[in-house]
Amino acid sequence: MKTDHSFITGRIKSVRYVVIGAYKLITTEHSVMIQSSIAVLLVFAGFYFDISREEWMLQILATGLVLAIEGLNTAVEKICDFVHPDYHEKIGFIKDIAGGAVLFAAIAAVAVGLLIYVPKFL
Repeated sequence: MKTDHSFITGRIKSVRYVVIGAYKLITTEHSVMIQSSIAVLLVFAGFYFDISREEWMLQILATGLVLAIEGLNTAVEKICDFVHPDYHEKIGFIKDIAGGAVLFAAIAAVAVGLLIYVPKFL
């Protein structure tokens, strides 16, 4: 029986597209550039302050959440701009909601960061 490699090759192609998408997101979106830079600083801070395994898990989760929601926000904005390039009140409303989701994730991430790092300074 001949083995069908299309599943494997399809997954490899999917990973390639995902990596390209992440690269585009990091290199073209200023907010993601800033958030990625903060994530790198947090990694250094984590090693410097020797944070616990649980603190690493929370920091990674919070950072990943912000970057993921920012990616979705960017996708929503790009779709909105493609569908309706001119200003439209409903498109603006949709974009505002997507931006609000980023704000919620960022607030949660800041709270996690404060819970981890404020005690290190006290």
